[in-house]
Amino acid sequence: MSTSASTGVLVIGGGVIGLSIGWRAAQRGMAVTIADPAPGGGASHAAAGMITPISEAAYAERELFRLGSESQRRYPAFAAELTGITGEPTGYRQTGTLQVAYDADDLAVLGEYQALQESFGVTTRRLTARDCRREEPMLDPSISGGLLAPDDASVDPRLLTRALLAAAVAAGADIIRQPAAEILSAAGRTAGAVLADGTRILARWVVLAAGWNSGSIAGLPPGTAPPVRPVKGQILRLRSLPRGPDSPPGLLARSVRGMVHGSSVYLVPRQSGELVVGATQEELGADTRVTAGGVWELLRDARTVVPGITELELTEAVAGLRPGTPDNAPVLGPSALPGLVLATGHFRAGVLLAPVTADIITGYLTTERLSGLAAPFTPQRFSRPAGARLWK
Repeated sequence: MSTSASTGVLVIGGGVIGLSIGWRAAQRGMAVTIADPAPGGGASHAAAGMITPISEAAYAERELFRLGSESQRRYPAFAAELTGITGEPTGYRQTGTLQVAYDADDLAVLGEYQALQESFGVTTRRLTARDCRREEPMLDPSISGGLLAPDDASVDPRLLTRALLAAAVAAGADIIRQPAAEILSAAGRTAGAVLADGTRILARWVVLAAGWNSGSIAGLPPGTAPPVRPVKGQILRLRSLPRGPDSPPGLLARSVRGMVHGSSVYLVPRQSGELVVGATQEELGADTRVTAGGVWELLRDARTVVPGITELELTEAVAGLRPGTPDNAPVLGPSALPGLVLATGHFRAGVLLAPVTADIITGYLTTERLSGLAAPFTPQRFSRPAGARLWK
């Protein structure tokens, strides 16, 4: 038998984005319900947790880089507040990112990255091969050179979502472990949603933050579904023996992004001794199989950069589905259906953009005015005439 409940804000999706929004909205005194069958699962569970707008600048549009930089600026206080409220760690570490090139061709590509980053107003330090090995002694001696982005950071997404879930509950949010099956609308605006178990949740606001599933929920009127697609990413977790609190975590002291014969690989250390290696990028639809080829490619390139990984224990291989959009930038703000607010399509940057996305969306829910930071990322950009520029 179906039941009904009402709330002020129904957040559909309990990944790092949905939990961050739910927490901030509950902090502002709103009645919040978060619906997700496995909060903290999905792409958030698989993510490496790099907070790297500088290192990602080579792949990003200028406006997306600005959004990421603003979110990075907010991260230390965001992480500290979560731990202060819940007592839970987030794994936040601001140790920088070292980008390294394996051969001369890779080094030339890295030079192009540096020029693009500098065009964004970012200064990175160019390192010789010897400098790179001084920063990270376990790098392969054949590394040709690199760039150091000292302000980059990382977080453990599994710890982060655990802390966010605890903080949201402490702030008064209700957690319902069910997926949304259908969006309800009445009188020309959203009215809530029906969950998979038949429960009807009536709400003034519905925030759609369901990752790659956001566009496939029933009941979305034409023109309101965000154009998101699943982009598969395979990722590995390795482990060495933990060291003291002041010692480097295993083989590396900081995140390392490697360019190896044109292929990209990253290695993100945790203080626990875990080392995350990722990630493939595959347009295969909703495929979460871990493949021998994906694992081999990651280990091959990671071993080329840091040969010592072959001595580590392989503890996990997992595939997640990132929510990609046509321009691989997030969709933020009110949809064409009044009362339905979108917060999805973060692609590779969901963990990075969580603090700023939560502030943008909760700011809109309280004022019905969208922050200028979100202006380039509204859903309306996809309805512009063909050939129109997405950014100014």
